[in-house]
Amino acid sequence: MKYLLTAILVCTLPTLNVSAQDTASVEILSAADNSAAEVIDEASLRGHVRFLADDLLEGRGPGSRGDAVTQLYLSTQFQSLGLEPAAADGGWLQPVPLVGVKTEAPAEIKFQRGNESVSLKSVTDFMSTIGSPKTEASIDAAELVFVGYGIQAPEYDWDDFKDVDLRGKVLVVMNNDPSSDPELFEGSRRLYYGRWDYKYESAARQGAAGAIIIHTTPSAGYPWQVIQTSWAGEEFELRDAGGPRMELKAWASEGGAKKIAALAGKDLDALRAAAESRDFRPVPLGVSLSIELTASVRNQDTANVLASLPGSDPDLRDEYVIYMAHHDHLGMSAQRDANGDNIYNGAIDNASGAAALLTMAKAFVQLEPRPARSILFAAVSAEEQGLLGSKFFASDPPIPAGKLAAVINMDGTNIIGRTHDVNVIGMGKSSLDNHVQAVAKAQGRIVTSDHFPDRGYYYRSDQFSLAKIGVPGVYLHSGVNVIGKPDGWGKEQLDQWVEKIYHQPSDEYLEEWNLSGAIEDTRLLFHVGRRVANSPEMPSWTEGDEFEAARKQAIAETPKP
Repeated sequence: MKYLLTAILVCTLPTLNVSAQDTASVEILSAADNSAAEVIDEASLRGHVRFLADDLLEGRGPGSRGDAVTQLYLSTQFQSLGLEPAAADGGWLQPVPLVGVKTEAPAEIKFQRGNESVSLKSVTDFMSTIGSPKTEASIDAAELVFVGYGIQAPEYDWDDFKDVDLRGKVLVVMNNDPSSDPELFEGSRRLYYGRWDYKYESAARQGAAGAIIIHTTPSAGYPWQVIQTSWAGEEFELRDAGGPRMELKAWASEGGAKKIAALAGKDLDALRAAAESRDFRPVPLGVSLSIELTASVRNQDTANVLASLPGSDPDLRDEYVIYMAHHDHLGMSAQRDANGDNIYNGAIDNASGAAALLTMAKAFVQLEPRPARSILFAAVSAEEQGLLGSKFFASDPPIPAGKLAAVINMDGTNIIGRTHDVNVIGMGKSSLDNHVQAVAKAQGRIVTSDHFPDRGYYYRSDQFSLAKIGVPGVYLHSGVNVIGKPDGWGKEQLDQWVEKIYHQPSDEYLEEWNLSGAIEDTRLLFHVGRRVANSPEMPSWTEGDEFEAARKQAIAETPKP
């Protein structure tokens, strides 16, 4: 989950009420629409979050007992609403086959150059995991090569590898993508090329033995402690996943990377500056790494929970609007924090999104007449492991991709109160913006684009998996212009969340949350999906968008009635 809000110092405000000033604009929504939306209330949201984030669910780690309880809770809630099971086998669950790898790394990792060496401490400055599901991996005196951003992007005439033979090497790679030229890689806005999973995939395609990503808080969008917690436990991937593999996937802190560069007789800042140029070539560092890793490996299944509400129009009911939220989190740690806590409850990330999904379903059941298109409610799994549940859904959708009108993804919710602004991640990518604009205007709010474009949020949550098969999506973060608060207060809350709460045991449910903004945002998404479901035409990508071709292909491959 990459929806970042604080859970501290938040005062409770009354449940959302539409003011007289807003009444005129809200009237563009029918009385029936607004009546159904009122089902999305504070009691429902709180109740679902409180259960899903409880210690009894043990952090909802994939394949755990808490994961099974979560699936049961979600499916029985859908059933109680009168929804239909929507998995391909006629049930509520779409099994997602995983393999888990729990790596045992050495306490120190030694880097050698001639008679000189530098050692980095595991967890403190270096995180390592086996790069494929096996019990042992080793690298013997492999040379480190700095490869800049590790990007091959022919559309930008960019290739960091320049046909250099990197087989058997350990690649040292920067996080993010180049931002010095606004004409390249959309300037400060991060693309998929900037994501850590792309870095590892790219290195593996070169035949590398391993890859070390240099962490910095600005390039990652979160501090080193998030790497420590996110990569310390069992790592999952889809079972029988193909593609080239490496022996080692690793992260180095910026301080650790500077020590490696110094051992090589290089200045890390100078290397990084050179990598901003299209002319950059890989730089052999003359430093070698030998490492032995062991791991426990197990097959472990989780599941996506799928339910549907059939559409009312015989000509459109075979097309679907998807509401999606991931139901997993990080599970439990073997180590306790300073407060004695080892459960990653994931209250905001993403018990709150799953709660919004359930209340959304309740609202649609209340709606009369029913939407023309069908609605699919998808609580997907293993998002924290690399969007695995939604990736599996996209690879084997129960409905052909060309029949999926749109996805509305809910990864977290607003707990700091109503905002003047609606923050759209990926604004400008599709015609769905028009629906968001219309509903926001009816709420008396303005729509803003991503407040933190350098963090690449569009590629960090489940709508990205659906985008890759051509499905346009809506994904919101909370606005930052909080009603009744001074300028800058909302952003301060985001920064505090990143620093103290994100992927930590402290992401717990609190009665002190102010959910008035969550109610307003969730109602907005309800109205957006309702509009899409009743629109004569399916949404489309903006001409030239990176996912437009996938959409056209999906529609062309859809069987005709």
